[in-house]
Amino acid sequence: MSTFIAAFVVLLLFFLLMSVGYIVKRKAVAGSCGGLGVLGIEKACDCDEPCDKRKAKMAKAEAEAERAAKYDVNRII
Repeated sequence: MSTFIAAFVVLLLFFLLMSVGYIVKRKAVAGSCGGLGVLGIEKACDCDEPCDKRKAKMAKAEAEAERAAKYDVNRII
């Protein structure tokens, strides 16, 4: 039983030290291989032709950007 308690305490200390290190650095958790950026992929969806749902989302974002530019208070007409 004492071996179990000792192992549990060591494991808790390990997690405590890891969490303190994460809190102090304030750095986002990242994979060790660097993710998609290492492969030269700039986005998660690297399709040649986007799906209909993605096209609708892109059209909506473009329309909102145009509307915001039209009513921009800093722009002199």
